[in-house]
Amino acid sequence: MASSLARALCASLMLACVASCSRHDAAENTVTMLIESSPTNLDPRVGTDAQSERIDPLIFDSLVERNNNFGLDPELAERWEIPNPLTYIFHLRQGVKFQNGQLLTSRDVKWTLDSLLNGTVVTIKSGAYRTIQNVEAPDDSTVVIHMKKPDPAFIWNLCDGAFGVVPYGSGRDFWRHPVGSGAFRFVSQETDKDVVVERSPNYWGPAPHIDKIRFAVVPDSTTRALELEKGSADIEINALPPDMVDALRRKPSLAVENGPGTVLNYIVFNVRDPLLKDARVRRAIALAINRPLIIQSLLRGLAREADSIFPPEQPAYWSSKNDPTRITFDPAQASALLDAAGYHRGPDGIRFHLGMKTSTDETTRLLSVIVQQQLAQIGIALDLRSYEFATFYADLTKGAFQLAPSRWIGGNEQPDIFHYAYSAASFPPHGGNRGYYASAELDHLLDDAAASIDPQHQRADYVQVQQILARDLPSINLWYLDTVVVHSRRLGGVHTSPSGNFEFLRTATLTH
Repeated sequence: MASSLARALCASLMLACVASCSRHDAAENTVTMLIESSPTNLDPRVGTDAQSERIDPLIFDSLVERNNNFGLDPELAERWEIPNPLTYIFHLRQGVKFQNGQLLTSRDVKWTLDSLLNGTVVTIKSGAYRTIQNVEAPDDSTVVIHMKKPDPAFIWNLCDGAFGVVPYGSGRDFWRHPVGSGAFRFVSQETDKDVVVERSPNYWGPAPHIDKIRFAVVPDSTTRALELEKGSADIEINALPPDMVDALRRKPSLAVENGPGTVLNYIVFNVRDPLLKDARVRRAIALAINRPLIIQSLLRGLAREADSIFPPEQPAYWSSKNDPTRITFDPAQASALLDAAGYHRGPDGIRFHLGMKTSTDETTRLLSVIVQQQLAQIGIALDLRSYEFATFYADLTKGAFQLAPSRWIGGNEQPDIFHYAYSAASFPPHGGNRGYYASAELDHLLDDAAASIDPQHQRADYVQVQQILARDLPSINLWYLDTVVVHSRRLGGVHTSPSGNFEFLRTATLTH
């Protein structure tokens, strides 16, 4: 199937009429980036989908920002102190302005955090901040946060992608015209068409070289490839099937950059389902999926097999390489587990049916078809249903599915992911535990890690958490995708990041 896609793409590229293409106006200092779907909400207190969390950091600033070494650097906070596990003190940069010219002060930071907790906005992100007791703003440049209990992951929830400071008084309709203090200011959004941002004249940091960025929504991967080949778009990140990337590598007007990534592809189970509540069934499904084969055939080797939600670069990462719970491709063992669980093949060879919901993304649909074929080998009939992204994501966040393929983007780089994705306190709408998995043992370890300020003690807890998840399999960790960027050669300063974010656009350049 993947080879057929490549042949179809190559034929389409050869037949494309370049003369009729809508090329860039050389006088316009605008970058067109192709994205697969519209951001669901550009209020940084609300949006949790990939597009929202990638565009938001261009419009908004966080208190701290992640670096590529899994550490934190200053952003709005020039420095901070944690005098005890229940107190965080942030000292803000002075003179920072919002894009409307209003001065950003500690009052805005306090409002942003308070509004996440007091119902001003309705958001699943509030669960990440429920350990806050109160927020004080003793002067314009100081924010003091008091905690109900220790939460070592809390500061990660104040970084880019997860958090952005909004002006005091911003309410539920803020998403209609978001205003931040970031390098680019919001211009417009038309659902399923585009989002437009432009350079902010009030930005406190180095001014971007690019005047304007248009995030064009193009759901179809072949169309995205054609737009890049024609020159009517400048860049895409992780939005093309590997075969199409290979075809575009040969185009002299385009460049391809790639490097190890941390974006995790996984399949989540709804463990409340009568069939999937049995861990033996979940393990059998995992054993039936030939991950190495899929990585080499569908992904052209542009991924690393995953055995944890954490990427290997994370200091608390645990490898299951020498652990008996390690998942390897073993359909015979999968069949034996299903037999032992009482699910025997019928006369037609089928044990039972399961439904998998997917988005209409081409690679996701191809993955789902391959998984369908592989599960058929052990007697599971997988019924596939594809939906446009907004509908799929709404069902995913509500837990309205049996199985669903998804991705963690950035969030899986820090320990709070365990609480957000697997704690019993994080069932929708309070968090991202979309499969309704519950483990008192896991919750106890997370509480124990939160109560400690010793990094080694915390790491020991997180290792045990990963071991429990490897045993219980509330989800199947498939692979960490490489970050793959295809861009026009007129766009310079492009570099990949492990999480595939858009931060480089703040410093990228254009030639004409």
